Amino acid sequence: MDRRALVLAAARELALARGVIPSLNETAAAAGVSKGGLVHHFPTRAALVQGLAMAALEEVDTAMTAAAGEGSAAETWLRMSVPTGEDVAVFRAMAIAHRAVEAPGDAVATASQEAIARWEAMIRDEVGDAGRARVIRLVGDGLFANVIAGIEPAPTAAELDALLGSLLPAGGRGGR
Repeated sequence: MDRRALVLAAARELALARGVIPSLNETAAAAGVSKGGLVHHFPTRAALVQGLAMAALEEVDTAMTAAAGEGSAAETWLRMSVPTGEDVAVFRAMAIAHRAVEAPGDAVATASQEAIARWEAMIRDEVGDAGRARVIRLVGDGLFANVIAGIEPAPTAAELDALLGSLLPAGGRGGR
């Protein structure tokens, strides 16, 4: 694992443990790197938040690309939209920190907009309808937002299966 990845992993673990994005000093200590080594990759806390967000986008992009290749982009999107366990704490911390340190139009917002358009296109290609793809994408967004904000708990597996059955084409998940 390179230093940048090591720093991001340490920041994620600290965010899990504390529910907030750690300081640069805390992150450097947890990663076992010097502050200078950390600052080389993330000169500010805002840059660290951006790094965490971009890593999360890359993880989702990898999963969605693989799912699209298997014909299950819509199902994968909805299942990934329900954060569980440790992910809830990390995403809450990232959301709070991101809003506190970033301005609209930043690199993360642009990358997020591009990724969402790409993922929605994958869903559209699978379900064959732009309107249905948008609804599926927005339902996933709503599930994610409600869990992260603590508005409602994550749906149970049975509830999520029922939702998938309502949104996806008859005859199977992901258009299969």
